[in-house]
Amino acid sequence: MNNELMEIIRTVKSYIELERESGMEESISSKPAVAPSNAEKELEALKKNIMSCKRCSLSKTRTNVVFGAGSPEARLMFIGEAPGSEEDLQGLPFVGRAGQLLTKIIEAMGLKREDVYIANILKCRPPDNRPPSPEEIEACRDMVRRQINIIKPRIICTLGKFASQTMLNTETTISQLRGNFFEYKGIKVMPTFHPAYLLRNPDDKKLVWQDMKKIRKLL
Repeated sequence: MNNELMEIIRTVKSYIELERESGMEESISSKPAVAPSNAEKELEALKKNIMSCKRCSLSKTRTNVVFGAGSPEARLMFIGEAPGSEEDLQGLPFVGRAGQLLTKIIEAMGLKREDVYIANILKCRPPDNRPPSPEEIEACRDMVRRQINIIKPRIICTLGKFASQTMLNTETTISQLRGNFFEYKGIKVMPTFHPAYLLRNPDDKKLVWQDMKKIRKLL
């Protein structure tokens, strides 16, 4: 290493030490604040409105409202059925065993959880993880629609029977729906099996991966 390069390195080190001593290190290393986008502001306003929701009896048994999480500008949105016990405790969607599997699926697509948006039809956990009632779905239906209108994803992946039938307004079985693109207000919708179903039926993971590849290709 020549003397000129050594002198440059010593100069840089001296500068860093000087900045550290003067308390300016944080301002150099910190990222500049990014102003919230309109979508982020709208989601936050909607969340505040939903947190005190009492449209159905689930408000009496919930621990937390599980609004949703992810990028307000997501091109891909996942919509599940309802929060489970872990989600109810943490106030976040898909954080239990099924959520861990969903994370692996997202990562296998070459994405991260923070790249997509994840929500549920219901924002509160049904007791004992029972299926949502028609009344509960009707009470919550407008909330997920408003989330979609704000985020404006290019593709929605509905997870399981209830999410798929609710979003597509159909009674067709999930086995018949999955693997095919449908539309919701101009947005492509791909129904597939719920990760909780895959935990019980691991052989069907290959079918879900076929669906994910179709989504990835369209993205």
